[in-house]
Amino acid sequence: MTTATAAEPELVSGPTAGPFRRFTRRLVRQPLAFGSLLVIVLLVITALAAPLLAPMDPNATDLVARNQPPGGGHLLGTDDLGRDLLSRLIYGTRITLMAPLIAVGVGALIGVPAGLIAGFWGRTPDWLLSRLADAMLSLPSLVLAMAIVAARGPSTVNAMTAVGLAFSPRIFRVVRGATMSVRHEVFIDASRAIGCTTKRLIAVHVLPNVAAPLIVQATVLLGFGVLAEAGLSFLGVGVQPPEASWGVLLRRGFDNLYMAPFQSIPSGLAITVLILAFQFLGDGMRDSLGKELRRA
Repeated sequence: MTTATAAEPELVSGPTAGPFRRFTRRLVRQPLAFGSLLVIVLLVITALAAPLLAPMDPNATDLVARNQPPGGGHLLGTDDLGRDLLSRLIYGTRITLMAPLIAVGVGALIGVPAGLIAGFWGRTPDWLLSRLADAMLSLPSLVLAMAIVAARGPSTVNAMTAVGLAFSPRIFRVVRGATMSVRHEVFIDASRAIGCTTKRLIAVHVLPNVAAPLIVQATVLLGFGVLAEAGLSFLGVGVQPPEASWGVLLRRGFDNLYMAPFQSIPSGLAITVLILAFQFLGDGMRDSLGKELRRA
């Protein structure tokens, strides 16, 4: 009797728990993934509360206080125009978080429908779309992005739209592979037998079943989006002054590297931490969104 009573809560909290609770429990048990999620949430709060957290106007110049080291009234020092680096770092969080969202959104807008079409219908549509994806994958992402920005002009939206085009073949491949595995399931044949239209099959039965690998891929691509934004801004074709992003701060610090080496450290560390956070979170979500593991 005692054994049955002790085992009952295990059964209730295990297999019969909801999918979201099971996902949350598995994610919390992974310290790196859960810690990365907390870091990202903290950065989102920082971006939203930037006017409250920034000690000064990020664009206010003070030529008398140029290139001051950390300390005094400037916790992280000032840049070559006397602007407070801490304030610019806080405000730069907004663009640094928004830019990869634009890139992944554009990539998903192109890659998801194309992957569903190629994976569900196969044959000629699959061959044509796959060859197009292979051709795009053969081009270096940053080179493709720089070419598009050169044609349309440097700006945050243009740069990240170009990066999104480079991301679309990767999203296409993930969605295509997941769709091809789902379309042969028994429930798809059963849905066809009861008269479901193709549109309803894809929207109600296929798309929810390819959501898990798509979410994981999107999380990983967010990290690459941060790196792409920083790289394009560093080269001068991304975020344009006086807007602040971590890539812009890194570029300004690089210009003053020998005069004030401390200027590059905060933005460089912030970019590294955010990219690692997205990568660790993507790995954790890949494991947490996987199929249930049977207990021994």
